[in-house]
Amino acid sequence: MDTRQTVTVFTDFFAERGHVSLPGARLVRPPGDPVLFTTSGMHPLTPYLEGRPHPRGERLVNVQRCLRTTDLDEVGDHTHLTVFRMLGSWSLGGYESSQSLRWARELLVDGFGIAPGRLHATVFGGDDRTGPDTGSLRTWQELGVPVELTGEDNWWSNGPTGPCGPDSEIFVWNGDGPPRGTPTTDPGWVEVWNHVMMRYRRHGDGSLTPLPRRSVDTGMGLERLVMVLGGSRSVFGVDEFLPWTGEVSRLWGVEGRALRLVCDHLRSAAVVIGDDVRPGGNGHGYVLRRLVRRTLTTLWRHDPSRTLADLPDGLLGGTLDRFGQPPAGSGRVREVLLDEEHRFRTLLERGRKVLSRQRFTGPLGEDDYRYLHDTHGLPRELLGLLRQE
Repeated sequence: MDTRQTVTVFTDFFAERGHVSLPGARLVRPPGDPVLFTTSGMHPLTPYLEGRPHPRGERLVNVQRCLRTTDLDEVGDHTHLTVFRMLGSWSLGGYESSQSLRWARELLVDGFGIAPGRLHATVFGGDDRTGPDTGSLRTWQELGVPVELTGEDNWWSNGPTGPCGPDSEIFVWNGDGPPRGTPTTDPGWVEVWNHVMMRYRRHGDGSLTPLPRRSVDTGMGLERLVMVLGGSRSVFGVDEFLPWTGEVSRLWGVEGRALRLVCDHLRSAAVVIGDDVRPGGNGHGYVLRRLVRRTLTTLWRHDPSRTLADLPDGLLGGTLDRFGQPPAGSGRVREVLLDEEHRFRTLLERGRKVLSRQRFTGPLGEDDYRYLHDTHGLPRELLGLLRQE
């Protein structure tokens, strides 16, 4: 089952159960939002999870493009992405967690064809504020799905304050041989779907009060789901990443973790530019600039002649299309990438001249790093690249 089929099966399943499909929101959050980018499918729905009636009703479903800077240092492994799509379903005061979990098992087993023996769940086991999530525990036991009780890993919060509650995470075995261990003891278990029971509001002092309406928020990473459905060990092996890995490998000969990082960052940069972000020194622009310059640092470490001008328009346009953006915007994406590449080369040239001074011939200390950054705009990671030349 490829990515498009996976999306169709998911959205049709919930539409048949009375869920109204919502269009995805932009990556860039509106003014006043404390977070720069949309980080999950529930993010645009926060006011409704806190109790406001939604104009489309109590049951909702959508596919949302997301960006998480918190995972940026993890990118390059086999499961983390900077920009990804999340499949989401919501009950805003309608059905409760038991129904959501029962439908989850039905969709995974009957809709996606995952063998029941490959499923495992985790459930909140309680802490000094609230007791264990006995409802979810009982549901999984009735369904015959093994359960592991955990602590804070199964408590979801929207930040220091705001809606929160226990969650139940669903894992699929993707390791060698038959399933073994539990999600916290064996990395062969891959988390695919999170069901949050929105029951409380957290206040600034850490106290909890019940929300006026109990809701259920679920989110499932699309690329990771397609990975386990296809038997791949990496999200970079799914159908929509194959054009990226094939072209990047052919153009520049990178492989392994470097290949995965370059593919993720360029794909992510294209989507961010598609939402009208431009590189800059802070905020949204800084995140984009960091993605592009981390890519170029990786590419130029072994061959400074490599250029983003080699990227095919079809690769960029296809990515925009899959993320619900106009594919004709590929020309603009190319212009932005090449302008940032030019700026970065100029910065590198200036950095080489500065580092050629006598005071920087030996090992750099913290005072040197601080001076080079504050006076010349040379970040530490860039200095590391220049010292390796």
